[in-house]
Amino acid sequence: MNNKAVHTTDIKTMIKNNIRSYSMFIILVLIMIIFAPLTNGNNWNPRNFVNIFFQNGYVLILAIGMVMIIITQNIDLSVGSVCAFVGALSAMIYNTGIGVPLTVLASILIGVGIGAYQGVWVAFGKMPSFIVTLSGMLLFRGLTYIITKISPINLIDYNYSLISTGTLDEVLQTRRIGPYLPMSFIAVILLLVIFFIAEFMGRRKKMAHEFEVSPMPLFITKLVLISLLALGLADRFARSRGLPIVVLVLGVAIFIFHFILNNTVLGRYIYAVGGNPRSAKLSGINSEMVTFIVFLFMGGLTGLAAVVSTGYMNSALPQAGNLFELDTIAACYIGGVSAGGGIGTVIGVIVGGLVMAAINNGMILMNLGAHYQYVVKALILVLAVFYDIYNRRKAGLG
Repeated sequence: MNNKAVHTTDIKTMIKNNIRSYSMFIILVLIMIIFAPLTNGNNWNPRNFVNIFFQNGYVLILAIGMVMIIITQNIDLSVGSVCAFVGALSAMIYNTGIGVPLTVLASILIGVGIGAYQGVWVAFGKMPSFIVTLSGMLLFRGLTYIITKISPINLIDYNYSLISTGTLDEVLQTRRIGPYLPMSFIAVILLLVIFFIAEFMGRRKKMAHEFEVSPMPLFITKLVLISLLALGLADRFARSRGLPIVVLVLGVAIFIFHFILNNTVLGRYIYAVGGNPRSAKLSGINSEMVTFIVFLFMGGLTGLAAVVSTGYMNSALPQAGNLFELDTIAACYIGGVSAGGGIGTVIGVIVGGLVMAAINNGMILMNLGAHYQYVVKALILVLAVFYDIYNRRKAGLG
C-alpha cells in the first residue's frame, strides 16, 4: 500500500516537473484546431502540412543545436549569418559539379569549423557567448557580402533543392496505394521502432545505474503522444506529395541528438555543466571541453540548415538568414528550455518550433502581414521566458 502511494506521488511530481514539455503537444493541436475555422480548414490541408516543413525545416534543425547551447547556459546569435555564409559557399561548391552528398558534407564540415572557432573563444578563452556570437553575426554577414559581391548565387540545376522542397516518393517514383503514398508510413514506423528501442534501453540503463527515471505510465504516455504526432504527420504527407526529404533529414538529426542527450555520458555532462557549472567542475567534468563540443554540434547543424535554407530559396542570397536566430531561440524557450540552463529536450524544442510554425502558417493563411507575425512572436517569447522564470522562483531556484 505504501509502495503504491509513493508511486502515485512520483507520477504527480514528474507531471508537475514536466508539465510544460507535455503541454506543448496539447497546445500544438489546439492551435491547429483554433485556426481551422479562421482559415476555412486550409491549415489541415495535407499540402499545407508539407509546406510547413518546407518553410520551417531549417529552423527546426537549428533548434536541435540551440537547445544544447542554451542548456549549457550559452547563446548563439550568429546562426543566421553563418547560414548565409555557409549557404553561399555551398552554392559555389555545388556549382563546380561535385554533387549533392559531397556538398552537404562540405557544408557541415565548414559549419563545424566555424563552431570550433567560436567555441574556442567561449570555452577556453572564457569570453561570454553573447559577445563571441554577436561578433560572429557581424563577421559572417560581412564575409557573406564579400564572397557574394552582394549578388545572388544561382544554382546550376534543381537537384540541390530536392533536400528542401523534394519528397522521397517523388525521387523513388512510388505509386499510390489508394489515397496514400507509402514512404511516409514506412519511414515513420522504422524511426519509431528505433526510437522505442533506444528509449527502453536508455531507461533500463538509467535504472541499472540508479538514476531517476519517470514512472512507467508517464513514460508510456510520452511514447504514445510522440507516436500519434508522428503517425498523424505521416498521414498528412502521404495524402499529398509524400515524405519530404527535409523531414527525413530532420528525423535522423532528432534521433541522433536525442540519443546523445539522453543515453550517453556526454549528454549527462551537458546537463550537468548547464545545471551547475561549479559543481560539474568539482566533480571532475571537463566543462570547457563539453562547451566546445556543444559549439561543434551547433556549427555542424548550422551548416546542414544552411543547405536546407539555400535549397528552399533555390539560390544563395547575401541577405539570407535574417532573424533565423530569433525563430530558433523562440522555438527553444517555447519548447521548455530553461533560461537558467540545465533543462531542455530535443523533442520539446521540435514541438516548440512546430507551435511557432503553426501560428505563422495560420496567420499567413488569414492573409495577415509579416508585422503581425513579429508582434505575436515577441509576445510568445516573453511569455515563455516569464513562465520559466516564474517556475524557477516558485521552486526556489533563483
